[in-house]
Amino acid sequence: MTSHPPLFSLDHQVGMFRVLSWSSCHSTTWPRLLWILWVWLNPCLSVHQHSHPHSIKIPGDITLGGLFPVHARGHAGVPCGEIKKEKGIHRLEAMLYALDQINSDPELLPNITLGARILDTCSRDTYALEQSLTFVQALIQKDTSDIRCSNGEQPIIRKPERVVGVIGASGSSVSIMVANVLRLFEIPQISYASTAPELSDNNRYDFFSRVVPPDSYQAQAMLDIVKALGWNYVSTLASEGNYGESGVDAFVQISREAGGLCIAQSLKIPREPKPGEFDKIIKRLMETPNARGVIIFAHEDDIKQVLEAARKSNLTGQFKFVGSDSWGAKSSPILDQEEVAEGAVTILPKRASIEGFDQYFTTRSLENNRRNIWFAEFWEDDFRCKLTRPGIKIDPEKKKCTGEERISRDSHYEQEGKVQFVIDAVYAMAHALHNMHQDLCPGATGVCDKMDPVEGRLLLSYIHSVNFNGSAGTAVLFNENGDAPGRYDIFQYQMTNTTNPGYRVIGQWTNNLRLNVEEMQWTGGSRQIPDSVCSFPCRSGERKKMVKGVPCCWHCELCDGYQFQADEFNCEMCPFDMRPTLNRTACRPTPIIKLEWHSPWAMIPLFLAILGILATLSVIITFIRFNDTPIVRAAGRELSYVLLTGIFLIYFITFLMIAEPGTVVCAFRRLLLGLGMCITYSAMLTKTNRIYRIFEQGKKSVTPPKFISPTSQLMITFILISVQVLGVFIWFGVMPPHTIVDYEEQRPPNPELARGILKCDIADLSLICCLSYSILLMVTCTVYAVKSRGVPETFNEAKPIGFTMYTTCIVWLAFVPIFFGTAQSTEKMFIQTTTLTVSMSLSASVSLGMLYIPKVYVIIFHPEQNVQKRKRSFKAVVQAATMSSRLSQKSISDKQNGETKIEPDRTQ
Repeated sequence: MTSHPPLFSLDHQVGMFRVLSWSSCHSTTWPRLLWILWVWLNPCLSVHQHSHPHSIKIPGDITLGGLFPVHARGHAGVPCGEIKKEKGIHRLEAMLYALDQINSDPELLPNITLGARILDTCSRDTYALEQSLTFVQALIQKDTSDIRCSNGEQPIIRKPERVVGVIGASGSSVSIMVANVLRLFEIPQISYASTAPELSDNNRYDFFSRVVPPDSYQAQAMLDIVKALGWNYVSTLASEGNYGESGVDAFVQISREAGGLCIAQSLKIPREPKPGEFDKIIKRLMETPNARGVIIFAHEDDIKQVLEAARKSNLTGQFKFVGSDSWGAKSSPILDQEEVAEGAVTILPKRASIEGFDQYFTTRSLENNRRNIWFAEFWEDDFRCKLTRPGIKIDPEKKKCTGEERISRDSHYEQEGKVQFVIDAVYAMAHALHNMHQDLCPGATGVCDKMDPVEGRLLLSYIHSVNFNGSAGTAVLFNENGDAPGRYDIFQYQMTNTTNPGYRVIGQWTNNLRLNVEEMQWTGGSRQIPDSVCSFPCRSGERKKMVKGVPCCWHCELCDGYQFQADEFNCEMCPFDMRPTLNRTACRPTPIIKLEWHSPWAMIPLFLAILGILATLSVIITFIRFNDTPIVRAAGRELSYVLLTGIFLIYFITFLMIAEPGTVVCAFRRLLLGLGMCITYSAMLTKTNRIYRIFEQGKKSVTPPKFISPTSQLMITFILISVQVLGVFIWFGVMPPHTIVDYEEQRPPNPELARGILKCDIADLSLICCLSYSILLMVTCTVYAVKSRGVPETFNEAKPIGFTMYTTCIVWLAFVPIFFGTAQSTEKMFIQTTTLTVSMSLSASVSLGMLYIPKVYVIIFHPEQNVQKRKRSFKAVVQAATMSSRLSQKSISDKQNGETKIEPDRTQ
């Protein structure tokens, strides 16, 4: 070249200011774009480019661009890989089919032929950016006056066709890259498969539209599916790039706004995954095994490798995938991984199989489809054969293509899912051009001057205004952001017993979900929806203790003891008179019990009391019958009747202690509980005191002591008794008798065993105070009995009284530890009542048995001994007692000196 002109100059419609402002937002793309533009604008370097060896050119009055992933992404620096039959060739042919239909339609764009320039994106955004510059050549004016080729000749420059709109691209990342360039030159773009929510931004992608709904709708549909399945804890998995990351971001954002769903993990699949990368992903997913649901926005190649990694890890059936439209109802992602994919729920924009396209595509052959420069490559891949080419030898192991093969007859054919949308995208562009032509060129045949060239921004307004029935019979229209309405079919991959596994439609989503859960089938044909929850619902009576920072995770804690579940997160104590229900969701009254007559705790005391009462009555009747006999008179009739009355009351109190508590019963309990013992031991104390005073006085003089007459003895006894009676009545005045229900006594750790006990309001301390006076009398009586032990039994009953008191003390000493040792027992009331009544009955029986049973025995069975003996004076009695005492002491002294004397029998 002889000179170096500026890199490029733009058409006046596109100012440099817009270029610079655009580049400031997309600094990573702009340097590469500058270099590509320089290559395109250098005529000598770009001569070979103008032949477009990797594009399809369809001539027409108006040219549309087309971008399709005819080839997969290449590896190791190679831009393009193997051919993609469905996503590439099917979709490309769908555009050609639509162009044919439109050009043959006399009602749509009459006398105007639509042409096309179709490019291969090779599923790579950077490669697609290079290719898409073909669409903007006509909009760039080049000053070539000072340019010469190296041989000095003027370059030959062909005028490129002007592309008014572009159909594509497929992947969202590709569409975003291309949209940045097309927006710069105001070329409208309609995608048939890009669903990234980012493309809904009307400020950045104002020339972008799409006939498929954005992933924000898809994410909402997937969220509705997850909630319909009862899941609240899922992981997300996205292919790195705009499609995967934007889809997951939309899902996370919508789920956060809706609430009730937690994301366990959000993982990304790298663009260029390293060996073992998918095994690491599966291992990461297993870190939260409860999150069995996996929301996956990924390319089909990544999906396939995820399934394969799960199978290699023996996790078939562990994960339940909810796949986006990139999975849809395709067979390629699950090929050889069917068992792992079983139960996967996928989503796909609502579509229909276009019968006309099937007829068109199955009749394509190498002879009638030469316009598709990639069709021969498709032919070889579809029929697994090799075409002969000049100078190229065929591998002998590969079958040679005959050209007679037929699609669907000699190979498997199933219409690709986005064919409908490709056709709708082409028709949307055609309808917009048709409406524009009617408005700008009324009555004109062909393209008029007002549409030459077509103004991109005006065409965009017509695109947003279209509303027609598409190839599947559904309305094609766009909202203010250029998005199509959300209409989805929901599929589930099922493996039935009919050896015919496949995708089954289980619902639809059009702004709201309609899901046929009863038609769903999971691993092994199970109809039970698998769980994908962080924490299972707490059972009745358990509260949730939330895990900090994870609102879907909690620990269940039982409302123990006497707590009930007040609400989802709190336990509260039941009122003191209530206990929790079995499921601990409320409180119920605590049962009230009392000591029943038929209880084992009552039967033994009752038996002893009845025997004691019968025995006491027998003694009383005997004494009354033989009232004037010597034995009855010698026993002290007056005090004996008082003492027997006390014994009777002691037995009788057992019935009051077992009777159902009431005000009257409680009053008599207080009165008689200590009164019977007080009467008994007051009489005994009076007797022992009288004997002690008599014989002590006899040692000093022959004058009898005072107050030993029966009347005096009765007066002393009643005075002692009155102290007890007075104390009880004071107690009545201070605290009137009443009943209470004690809920604390039988309140064990297990509330099912809790009982309220109906009893008299007599505390343990009050009970002891009530008995303390009687115990004092008993101890005092015992002291006198010990002092009177030397008095011969021939003359008095001091020794029987002594034995009675010793035994009674032993009984009551045993009573105290039993009574107070059961204070913490749940059977406290029953044990204490039984212990008290038995102890009282035993002490009464001891008194009755030692003092009166021998006398009754002599009266009834040996009446000959119940005769009057000669009376002795007080002095003779004292002398005899003194002599007996001395002899007893001398006998003890002789035994200690080793001497034994035989005393004559004096009783004869």
